Amino acid sequence: MAKQKKKRNKRYHGVDARVTTPMVTRVSAEERSRFKEWWLVYGRLAKFAAAVVGIIAVIVLLVIGIIGLF
Repeated sequence: MAKQKKKRNKRYHGVDARVTTPMVTRVSAEERSRFKEWWLVYGRLAKFAAAVVGIIAVIVLLVIGIIGLF
């Protein structure tokens, strides 16, 4: 029987060697309710809309208060 060749276990450092190691992406699944899915899609928009409505409500209350003084 012929002698088996030893496998190479040293990293290749030549000019054409890969610079970075491969990136592993781990993904996990999650059961989401319809509301949770909606919130993930439209959450930023909903927060912005709520802030605008809150600011408008404060301004309206201030105007009504100022008018009530007179």
